[in-house]
Amino acid sequence: MATRLVQINMKALHDTALGGFWAAVLGWELSSEGPGVTNLEPPGFVYPDPVAVCIDLVASAEPKAVKNRVHVDLATTSAAHQAELVARLRDLGATPADVGQGDVPWTVLADPEGNEFCVLDPRPPHRDTGPIAAVVVDCADPRAMARFWGEATDWTVHEVTDHEAVLRSAKGVGPYLRFVRTPDVKTGWNRVHLDVRPYPGDDAAAEAARLRALGAAVVDAGEISWTVLTDPEGNEFCLLAPG
Repeated sequence: MATRLVQINMKALHDTALGGFWAAVLGWELSSEGPGVTNLEPPGFVYPDPVAVCIDLVASAEPKAVKNRVHVDLATTSAAHQAELVARLRDLGATPADVGQGDVPWTVLADPEGNEFCVLDPRPPHRDTGPIAAVVVDCADPRAMARFWGEATDWTVHEVTDHEAVLRSAKGVGPYLRFVRTPDVKTGWNRVHLDVRPYPGDDAAAEAARLRALGAAVVDAGEISWTVLTDPEGNEFCLLAPG
């Protein structure tokens, strides 16, 4: 049994408007599974597929208050492409963001609701990831995160150091999943979190039990059709129905 990362969930004051921003950023298409939910997928995408980690925006009246512990890194192919992309994003409504990054070769921006993201300098490993180079999670112990998430999903662990851990789908496609050491302490619920899904035919309850045995904890989220858990560092994630 295993899960795979299928999407990130982002809370939004205005899910449709923020979805429009990210659709323009990524060149993806918008849809909605119901009021207050906006879904983003690449054109022609057949969900789920590791070639892309989709984005679900869910309406929430609670405004963003602290730096997100989960963000996306955007890929670029050249220095010129990086500069052009930053300029286009600024025109779409992104603003510069200072998260203490100092003098770095990438650019940190915030979307119209303040969610941080990075426009990376061109890097060979990101040539085939699609527009999202990586989904990045702040953490205290990258090695512990690599152990948990490497067992929780069927993604392959590519690199583990004291500074970061890097995973990618076992099929070698789509974005990377990076756990980066940060001194920041988690406070409150993550406004952006990961969603994982078991494979068709797997038992959802058995998968939840397996994740708990690996170190996850179940969160009481009320009457919902999926399971909310936290990883060993307290980061919320959703275990969706098999499919």
